[in-house]
Amino acid sequence: MRLFFLEMKRILSSRIAQVLMALALLCSLLLAWLPVTYCYSTFTNAQGQEVTLTGLESVAFEKNLQVAAAGEVTPEKVKAAVEHYQACLRSYGVTESYDLPPGVYEREIMPVSPLLHGVKEAFADPETGMAPSIMEIDPDRLDSWYEICEQRIASLMAMEQPGSQAAQKTAMDMYRSVPKPFQVWPGMNTASLDYQNMLGFLMLLFCVVLAAPSFAAGYQSGADDIFRSTRYGRKQLAIVRIGASMCLSSLWFLGCSVVYLVTANSLFGWECVQTSLQMMYSIVSLPGWSIGQLQVFFAGAATLSVLASVSLTMFVSTRCRSALSALAVSLLLCLLPTVAVMTMPGQLSTWLATLLPAGGTGIQASFLYAVTDFQFLTAGELAIWTPWAMLAAWVLEIPLFAWLAIRAYDRHQPG
Repeated sequence: MRLFFLEMKRILSSRIAQVLMALALLCSLLLAWLPVTYCYSTFTNAQGQEVTLTGLESVAFEKNLQVAAAGEVTPEKVKAAVEHYQACLRSYGVTESYDLPPGVYEREIMPVSPLLHGVKEAFADPETGMAPSIMEIDPDRLDSWYEICEQRIASLMAMEQPGSQAAQKTAMDMYRSVPKPFQVWPGMNTASLDYQNMLGFLMLLFCVVLAAPSFAAGYQSGADDIFRSTRYGRKQLAIVRIGASMCLSSLWFLGCSVVYLVTANSLFGWECVQTSLQMMYSIVSLPGWSIGQLQVFFAGAATLSVLASVSLTMFVSTRCRSALSALAVSLLLCLLPTVAVMTMPGQLSTWLATLLPAGGTGIQASFLYAVTDFQFLTAGELAIWTPWAMLAAWVLEIPLFAWLAIRAYDRHQPG
Protein backbone atom coordinates (compact mmCIF):
# COMPACT_ATOMS: atom_id res chain seq x y z
CA MET A 1 0.00 0.00 0.00
CA ARG A 2 2.89 2.35 0.68
CA LEU A 3 4.05 2.04 -2.94
CA PHE A 4 0.50 2.70 -4.11
CA PHE A 5 0.18 5.93 -2.15
CA LEU A 6 3.65 7.04 -3.22
CA GLU A 7 2.64 6.52 -6.86
CA MET A 8 -0.57 8.48 -6.30
CA LYS A 9 1.48 11.27 -4.74
CA ARG A 10 3.91 11.23 -7.66
CA ILE A 11 1.09 11.65 -10.17
CA LEU A 12 -0.73 14.33 -8.18
CA SER A 13 2.44 16.35 -7.58
CA SER A 14 3.17 16.70 -11.29
CA ARG A 15 2.43 20.07 -12.87
CA ILE A 16 0.46 18.56 -15.76
CA ALA A 17 -1.84 16.69 -13.35
CA GLN A 18 -2.54 19.82 -11.34
CA VAL A 19 -3.27 21.86 -14.47
CA LEU A 20 -5.55 19.20 -15.94
CA MET A 21 -7.46 18.77 -12.69
CA ALA A 22 -8.07 22.49 -12.38
CA LEU A 23 -9.12 22.59 -16.03
CA ALA A 24 -11.47 19.61 -15.54
CA LEU A 25 -13.21 21.32 -12.62
CA LEU A 26 -13.58 24.50 -14.63
CA CYS A 27 -15.00 22.54 -17.59
CA SER A 28 -17.48 20.78 -15.29
CA LEU A 29 -18.91 24.09 -14.14
CA LEU A 30 -18.74 25.80 -17.53
CA LEU A 31 -20.35 22.95 -19.49
CA ALA A 32 -23.13 22.67 -16.90
CA TRP A 33 -23.89 26.38 -17.35
CA LEU A 34 -23.70 26.59 -21.16
CA PRO A 35 -27.02 24.78 -21.93
CA VAL A 36 -28.83 27.38 -19.82
CA THR A 37 -27.40 30.22 -21.91
CA TYR A 38 -29.01 28.76 -25.04
CA CYS A 39 -32.52 28.94 -23.55
CA TYR A 40 -34.59 31.83 -24.81
CA SER A 41 -38.27 32.77 -24.92
CA THR A 42 -40.25 35.59 -26.48
CA PHE A 43 -43.69 36.86 -25.58
CA THR A 44 -45.83 39.94 -26.09
CA ASN A 45 -46.52 41.92 -22.91
CA ALA A 46 -49.63 43.88 -21.98
CA GLN A 47 -48.30 46.95 -23.78
CA GLY A 48 -48.00 45.02 -27.03
CA GLN A 49 -44.20 44.96 -26.88
CA GLU A 50 -42.21 41.85 -27.70
CA VAL A 51 -40.08 40.74 -24.74
CA THR A 52 -37.16 38.33 -25.06
CA LEU A 53 -35.93 36.29 -22.11
CA THR A 54 -32.69 34.32 -21.98
CA GLY A 55 -30.93 31.99 -19.58
CA LEU A 56 -32.50 31.29 -16.21
CA GLU A 57 -35.25 33.84 -16.84
CA SER A 58 -36.33 31.87 -19.90
CA VAL A 59 -36.23 28.56 -18.01
CA ALA A 60 -38.38 29.99 -15.20
CA PHE A 61 -40.81 31.57 -17.69
CA GLU A 62 -41.39 28.34 -19.62
CA LYS A 63 -41.70 26.22 -16.48
CA ASN A 64 -44.33 28.60 -15.13
CA LEU A 65 -46.13 28.65 -18.48
CA GLN A 66 -46.19 24.85 -18.75
CA VAL A 67 -46.97 24.03 -15.13
CA ALA A 68 -50.36 22.51 -16.06
CA ALA A 69 -48.69 20.05 -18.42
CA ALA A 70 -46.28 18.74 -15.76
CA GLY A 71 -46.76 15.32 -14.23
CA GLU A 72 -48.21 12.15 -15.73
CA VAL A 73 -48.69 12.01 -19.48
CA THR A 74 -52.10 10.37 -19.67
CA PRO A 75 -53.97 9.67 -22.93
CA GLU A 76 -56.61 12.17 -21.82
CA LYS A 77 -54.03 14.96 -21.44
CA VAL A 78 -52.41 14.20 -24.79
CA LYS A 79 -55.83 14.15 -26.50
CA ALA A 80 -56.83 17.46 -24.90
CA ALA A 81 -53.51 19.02 -25.99
CA VAL A 82 -54.00 17.90 -29.61
CA GLU A 83 -57.60 19.15 -29.64
CA HIS A 84 -56.48 22.49 -28.22
CA TYR A 85 -53.70 22.75 -30.85
CA GLN A 86 -56.08 21.97 -33.70
CA ALA A 87 -58.77 24.36 -32.45
CA CYS A 88 -56.22 27.16 -32.08
CA LEU A 89 -54.85 26.77 -35.62
CA ARG A 90 -58.34 26.49 -37.13
CA SER A 91 -59.43 29.66 -35.37
CA TYR A 92 -56.63 31.55 -37.15
CA GLY A 93 -57.11 29.75 -40.45
CA VAL A 94 -53.62 28.24 -40.62
CA THR A 95 -52.31 24.69 -40.86
CA GLU A 96 -48.88 25.11 -39.23
CA SER A 97 -47.98 26.71 -35.91
CA TYR A 98 -45.27 28.90 -37.45
CA ASP A 99 -48.00 30.68 -39.47
CA LEU A 100 -49.74 31.89 -36.32
CA PRO A 101 -49.76 35.64 -35.61
CA PRO A 102 -46.98 36.94 -33.32
CA GLY A 103 -47.46 36.03 -29.68
CA VAL A 104 -50.18 33.42 -30.28
CA TYR A 105 -47.85 30.41 -30.17
CA GLU A 106 -46.35 31.49 -26.85
CA ARG A 107 -49.77 32.25 -25.39
CA GLU A 108 -51.80 29.32 -26.74
CA ILE A 109 -49.54 26.49 -27.86
CA MET A 110 -46.46 26.63 -25.65
CA PRO A 111 -48.38 25.74 -22.44
CA VAL A 112 -49.35 22.35 -23.92
CA SER A 113 -46.28 21.76 -26.13
CA PRO A 114 -44.64 19.21 -23.75
CA LEU A 115 -47.69 16.97 -24.20
CA LEU A 116 -47.42 17.20 -27.99
CA HIS A 117 -43.92 15.72 -27.94
CA GLY A 118 -43.80 12.56 -30.04
CA VAL A 119 -47.38 12.75 -31.29
CA LYS A 120 -46.39 13.14 -34.94
CA GLU A 121 -43.69 10.49 -34.56
CA ALA A 122 -46.16 7.96 -33.11
CA PHE A 123 -48.45 8.37 -36.12
CA ALA A 124 -45.66 8.09 -38.71
CA ASP A 125 -46.39 5.98 -41.77
CA PRO A 126 -45.21 2.40 -41.04
CA GLU A 127 -43.92 1.98 -44.59
CA THR A 128 -42.16 5.28 -45.26
CA GLY A 129 -41.60 6.67 -41.75
CA MET A 130 -43.09 10.01 -42.82
CA ALA A 131 -44.89 11.78 -39.97
CA PRO A 132 -48.20 13.59 -40.50
CA SER A 133 -48.94 17.07 -39.24
CA ILE A 134 -50.84 17.31 -35.98
CA MET A 135 -53.78 18.78 -37.90
CA GLU A 136 -54.10 15.47 -39.80
CA ILE A 137 -54.37 13.35 -36.65
CA ASP A 138 -57.77 12.19 -35.38
CA PRO A 139 -57.85 13.10 -31.65
CA ASP A 140 -60.17 10.17 -30.88
CA ARG A 141 -57.35 7.77 -31.75
CA LEU A 142 -55.36 9.19 -28.83
CA ASP A 143 -57.62 7.32 -26.41
CA SER A 144 -55.27 4.42 -27.21
CA TRP A 145 -52.11 6.55 -27.01
CA TYR A 146 -49.76 3.97 -25.53
CA GLU A 147 -51.03 1.19 -27.80
CA ILE A 148 -50.27 3.47 -30.77
CA CYS A 149 -46.74 3.98 -29.42
CA GLU A 150 -46.25 0.20 -29.26
CA GLN A 151 -47.42 -0.11 -32.85
CA ARG A 152 -44.91 2.56 -33.81
CA ILE A 153 -41.95 0.80 -32.19
CA ALA A 154 -42.93 -2.39 -34.03
CA SER A 155 -42.98 -0.63 -37.43
CA LEU A 156 -39.80 1.32 -36.64
CA MET A 157 -37.83 -1.79 -35.71
CA ALA A 158 -39.07 -3.51 -38.86
CA MET A 159 -37.42 -0.65 -40.76
CA GLU A 160 -34.29 -0.42 -38.58
CA GLN A 161 -33.62 -4.18 -38.27
CA PRO A 162 -35.40 -5.81 -41.21
CA GLY A 163 -33.15 -8.86 -41.17
CA SER A 164 -33.33 -9.67 -37.47
CA GLN A 165 -36.52 -10.92 -35.88
CA ALA A 166 -34.59 -11.32 -32.62
CA ALA A 167 -33.74 -7.60 -32.52
CA GLN A 168 -37.35 -6.67 -33.27
CA LYS A 169 -38.66 -8.93 -30.50
CA THR A 170 -36.08 -7.70 -27.99
CA ALA A 171 -36.99 -4.08 -28.73
CA MET A 172 -40.70 -4.79 -28.34
CA ASP A 173 -40.12 -6.55 -25.01
CA MET A 174 -38.00 -3.65 -23.77
CA TYR A 175 -40.59 -1.05 -24.75
CA ARG A 176 -43.46 -2.97 -23.16
CA SER A 177 -41.55 -2.91 -19.86
CA VAL A 178 -41.19 0.91 -19.92
CA PRO A 179 -43.18 2.43 -17.01
CA LYS A 180 -46.36 4.11 -18.22
CA PRO A 181 -47.83 6.66 -18.14
CA PHE A 182 -44.75 8.71 -18.95
CA GLN A 183 -43.69 11.65 -16.81
CA VAL A 184 -42.89 15.15 -18.07
CA TRP A 185 -41.47 18.03 -16.05
CA PRO A 186 -40.64 21.00 -18.30
CA GLY A 187 -37.43 22.96 -18.02
CA MET A 188 -34.51 20.78 -19.09
CA ASN A 189 -33.49 20.05 -22.68
CA THR A 190 -31.28 17.50 -24.42
CA ALA A 191 -28.38 19.98 -24.59
CA SER A 192 -27.69 19.30 -20.91
CA LEU A 193 -27.05 15.62 -21.64
CA ASP A 194 -25.05 16.44 -24.77
CA TYR A 195 -22.74 18.59 -22.69
CA GLN A 196 -22.42 15.86 -20.08
CA ASN A 197 -21.22 13.64 -22.92
CA MET A 198 -18.80 16.38 -24.02
CA LEU A 199 -17.43 16.58 -20.48
CA GLY A 200 -16.95 12.81 -20.56
CA PHE A 201 -14.94 13.08 -23.76
CA LEU A 202 -12.71 15.82 -22.35
CA MET A 203 -12.17 13.81 -19.16
CA LEU A 204 -11.26 10.78 -21.27
CA LEU A 205 -8.57 12.80 -23.02
CA PHE A 206 -7.27 14.22 -19.72
CA CYS A 207 -7.03 10.78 -18.12
CA VAL A 208 -5.25 9.33 -21.16
CA VAL A 209 -2.77 12.24 -21.23
CA LEU A 210 -1.86 11.50 -17.60
CA ALA A 211 -1.59 7.74 -18.10
CA ALA A 212 0.28 7.63 -21.41
CA PRO A 213 3.82 8.41 -20.10
CA SER A 214 3.57 6.01 -17.13
CA PHE A 215 6.01 3.42 -18.52
CA ALA A 216 7.26 4.97 -21.76
CA ALA A 217 8.76 8.00 -20.00
CA GLY A 218 10.92 5.67 -17.88
CA TYR A 219 12.10 3.82 -20.97
CA GLN A 220 12.99 7.12 -22.65
CA SER A 221 14.88 8.64 -19.72
CA GLY A 222 16.59 5.45 -18.57
CA ALA A 223 15.02 5.69 -15.12
CA ASP A 224 13.27 2.38 -15.73
CA ASP A 225 16.62 0.58 -15.62
CA ILE A 226 17.01 1.74 -12.02
CA PHE A 227 13.43 0.79 -11.07
CA ARG A 228 13.92 -2.72 -12.40
CA SER A 229 16.91 -3.30 -10.14
CA THR A 230 14.86 -2.67 -6.97
CA ARG A 231 12.94 -5.24 -4.95
CA TYR A 232 9.54 -4.21 -6.29
CA GLY A 233 10.74 -2.97 -9.66
CA ARG A 234 9.05 -5.27 -12.15
CA LYS A 235 5.61 -6.84 -11.85
CA GLN A 236 4.88 -5.19 -8.50
CA LEU A 237 5.69 -1.74 -9.88
CA ALA A 238 3.50 -2.35 -12.93
CA ILE A 239 0.55 -3.36 -10.73
CA VAL A 240 1.00 -0.30 -8.53
CA ARG A 241 1.24 2.12 -11.46
CA ILE A 242 -1.77 0.69 -13.24
CA GLY A 243 -3.81 0.56 -10.04
CA ALA A 244 -2.94 4.14 -9.11
CA SER A 245 -3.75 5.49 -12.57
CA MET A 246 -7.08 3.71 -12.71
CA CYS A 247 -8.04 4.67 -9.17
CA LEU A 248 -7.17 8.30 -9.79
CA SER A 249 -8.99 8.33 -13.15
CA SER A 250 -12.19 6.86 -11.71
CA LEU A 251 -12.28 9.21 -8.72
CA TRP A 252 -11.45 12.18 -10.94
CA PHE A 253 -14.11 11.33 -13.50
CA LEU A 254 -16.83 10.61 -10.95
CA GLY A 255 -15.98 13.76 -9.00
CA CYS A 256 -16.30 15.98 -12.07
CA SER A 257 -19.52 14.18 -13.06
CA VAL A 258 -21.02 14.92 -9.65
CA VAL A 259 -20.03 18.58 -9.93
CA TYR A 260 -21.60 18.74 -13.40
CA LEU A 261 -24.87 17.04 -12.44
CA VAL A 262 -25.37 19.00 -9.23
CA THR A 263 -24.74 22.27 -11.06
CA ALA A 264 -26.87 21.46 -14.13
CA ASN A 265 -29.80 20.02 -12.19
CA SER A 266 -29.76 22.92 -9.75
CA LEU A 267 -29.96 25.38 -12.65
CA PHE A 268 -32.79 23.62 -14.48
CA GLY A 269 -34.60 22.37 -11.37
CA TRP A 270 -34.32 18.97 -9.73
CA GLU A 271 -37.90 18.08 -10.60
CA CYS A 272 -36.83 17.85 -14.27
CA VAL A 273 -34.89 14.63 -13.62
CA GLN A 274 -38.23 12.83 -13.19
CA THR A 275 -39.03 13.32 -16.88
CA SER A 276 -39.28 10.07 -18.82
CA LEU A 277 -36.59 9.50 -21.42
CA GLN A 278 -39.35 9.15 -24.02
CA MET A 279 -40.56 12.71 -23.37
CA MET A 280 -37.19 14.24 -24.21
CA TYR A 281 -35.93 11.93 -26.94
CA SER A 282 -37.89 9.61 -29.22
CA ILE A 283 -41.35 8.73 -27.90
CA VAL A 284 -40.46 5.08 -28.57
CA SER A 285 -37.02 5.06 -26.90
CA LEU A 286 -36.36 1.60 -25.48
CA PRO A 287 -35.12 1.99 -21.86
CA GLY A 288 -37.59 2.68 -19.10
CA TRP A 289 -35.42 5.33 -17.44
CA SER A 290 -36.04 8.83 -16.27
CA ILE A 291 -33.66 11.62 -17.27
CA GLY A 292 -32.09 11.48 -13.82
CA GLN A 293 -31.47 7.75 -14.18
CA LEU A 294 -29.98 8.32 -17.63
CA GLN A 295 -27.60 10.91 -16.18
CA VAL A 296 -26.43 8.46 -13.49
CA PHE A 297 -26.21 5.47 -15.84
CA PHE A 298 -24.22 7.50 -18.34
CA ALA A 299 -21.81 8.69 -15.63
CA GLY A 300 -21.26 5.09 -14.49
CA ALA A 301 -20.93 3.70 -18.02
CA ALA A 302 -18.57 6.50 -19.07
CA THR A 303 -16.42 5.74 -16.02
CA LEU A 304 -16.06 2.14 -17.19
CA SER A 305 -15.21 3.41 -20.69
CA VAL A 306 -12.53 5.72 -19.29
CA LEU A 307 -11.08 2.92 -17.14
CA ALA A 308 -10.95 0.58 -20.14
CA SER A 309 -9.23 3.33 -22.15
CA VAL A 310 -6.73 4.01 -19.37
CA SER A 311 -6.04 0.28 -19.12
CA LEU A 312 -5.39 0.16 -22.87
CA THR A 313 -3.23 3.29 -22.60
CA MET A 314 -1.08 1.65 -19.93
CA PHE A 315 -0.56 -1.33 -22.24
CA VAL A 316 0.39 1.02 -25.10
CA SER A 317 2.82 2.79 -22.77
CA THR A 318 4.62 -0.49 -22.01
CA ARG A 319 5.12 -1.04 -25.75
CA CYS A 320 6.35 2.42 -26.75
CA ARG A 321 9.91 3.72 -26.38
CA SER A 322 8.99 7.37 -25.83
CA ALA A 323 6.30 9.28 -23.98
CA LEU A 324 5.35 11.20 -27.11
CA SER A 325 4.72 8.07 -29.18
CA ALA A 326 2.68 6.53 -26.34
CA LEU A 327 0.58 9.70 -26.11
CA ALA A 328 0.06 9.90 -29.88
CA VAL A 329 -1.09 6.27 -30.18
CA SER A 330 -3.34 6.57 -27.12
CA LEU A 331 -5.05 9.72 -28.37
CA LEU A 332 -5.56 8.10 -31.77
CA LEU A 333 -7.31 5.18 -30.06
CA CYS A 334 -9.56 7.67 -28.23
CA LEU A 335 -10.65 9.17 -31.55
CA LEU A 336 -11.01 5.86 -33.38
CA PRO A 337 -14.69 5.17 -32.44
CA THR A 338 -15.74 8.60 -33.73
CA VAL A 339 -13.76 8.09 -36.94
CA ALA A 340 -15.33 4.64 -37.37
CA VAL A 341 -18.88 5.99 -37.05
CA MET A 342 -18.18 8.81 -39.51
CA THR A 343 -16.39 6.78 -42.19
CA MET A 344 -17.37 3.10 -41.97
CA PRO A 345 -20.65 1.55 -43.12
CA GLY A 346 -23.47 -0.08 -41.17
CA GLN A 347 -22.78 -2.88 -38.77
CA LEU A 348 -18.98 -2.54 -39.03
CA SER A 349 -19.01 0.92 -37.47
CA THR A 350 -21.52 -0.24 -34.84
CA TRP A 351 -19.32 -3.16 -33.83
CA LEU A 352 -16.17 -1.02 -33.64
CA ALA A 353 -17.84 1.80 -31.69
CA THR A 354 -19.28 -0.78 -29.29
CA LEU A 355 -16.14 -2.80 -28.67
CA LEU A 356 -13.47 -0.07 -28.58
CA PRO A 357 -12.79 1.21 -25.03
CA ALA A 358 -13.26 4.88 -25.94
CA GLY A 359 -16.68 4.25 -27.52
CA GLY A 360 -18.51 5.33 -24.37
CA THR A 361 -17.77 9.06 -24.49
CA GLY A 362 -17.03 9.94 -28.10
CA ILE A 363 -18.32 12.93 -30.02
CA GLN A 364 -20.31 10.84 -32.51
CA ALA A 365 -20.20 7.49 -30.71
CA SER A 366 -21.08 7.27 -27.03
CA PHE A 367 -23.15 5.36 -24.50
CA LEU A 368 -25.63 8.27 -24.43
CA TYR A 369 -26.28 8.14 -28.17
CA ALA A 370 -26.47 4.33 -28.12
CA VAL A 371 -29.16 4.49 -25.42
CA THR A 372 -31.29 6.87 -27.49
CA ASP A 373 -30.77 4.90 -30.71
CA PHE A 374 -32.20 1.57 -31.87
CA GLN A 375 -29.01 -0.28 -32.81
CA PHE A 376 -28.47 -3.96 -32.00
CA LEU A 377 -25.48 -6.21 -32.50
CA THR A 378 -26.83 -9.21 -34.36
CA ALA A 379 -25.31 -12.60 -35.08
CA GLY A 380 -27.74 -15.21 -36.32
CA GLU A 381 -30.55 -15.51 -33.80
CA LEU A 382 -28.67 -13.44 -31.23
CA ALA A 383 -29.47 -9.75 -30.81
CA ILE A 384 -27.85 -7.58 -28.12
CA TRP A 385 -28.79 -3.95 -27.50
CA THR A 386 -25.58 -1.97 -28.07
CA PRO A 387 -25.45 -0.26 -24.62
CA TRP A 388 -25.46 -3.65 -22.90
CA ALA A 389 -22.76 -4.90 -25.29
CA MET A 390 -20.68 -1.79 -24.53
CA LEU A 391 -20.84 -2.39 -20.78
CA ALA A 392 -19.91 -6.06 -21.18
CA ALA A 393 -16.97 -5.16 -23.44
CA TRP A 394 -15.55 -2.57 -21.02
CA VAL A 395 -15.88 -4.87 -18.01
CA LEU A 396 -13.83 -7.46 -19.87
CA GLU A 397 -11.32 -5.01 -21.35
CA ILE A 398 -10.33 -3.39 -18.05
CA PRO A 399 -8.66 -6.51 -16.57
CA LEU A 400 -7.58 -7.80 -20.00
CA PHE A 401 -5.51 -4.74 -20.96
CA ALA A 402 -4.23 -4.37 -17.38
CA TRP A 403 -2.98 -7.97 -17.47
CA LEU A 404 -1.39 -7.42 -20.88
CA ALA A 405 0.33 -4.28 -19.59
CA ILE A 406 1.71 -6.06 -16.52
CA ARG A 407 2.91 -8.96 -18.67
CA ALA A 408 4.49 -6.65 -21.26
CA TYR A 409 6.28 -4.57 -18.64
CA ASP A 410 7.53 -7.62 -16.78
CA ARG A 411 9.01 -9.04 -20.00
CA HIS A 412 10.38 -5.75 -21.29
CA GLN A 413 14.06 -5.89 -22.19
CA PRO A 414 15.92 -2.58 -21.67
CA GLY A 415 18.08 -1.25 -24.43
